[in-house]
Amino acid sequence: MARLARLELADDELDMFTGQLAAVLDHAADVEALDLGDVPPTSHPYPLKNVLRPDVVSATVDTAEVLGAAPKVEDGRFRVPAIVGEAP
Repeated sequence: MARLARLELADDELDMFTGQLAAVLDHAADVEALDLGDVPPTSHPYPLKNVLRPDVVSATVDTAEVLGAAPKVEDGRFRVPAIVGEAP
């Protein structure tokens, strides 16, 4: 596995990770051996319901008023500091 993943491991690391991988595979085999024939497929163990409010159009704040309160504005948008490593 280490070779396939292109990992360079020392002998002691190889021994430790071999044991850990064996434990994971044993656990996967235990899960695979479970009789789940009467268990319905599910994506989540709890019943979930999206709690969303209705989409209702309401009054909004005037764009000019909002931009008027901003510390810096450029081309009708908020002017914010550049993010390091990105061109403006």
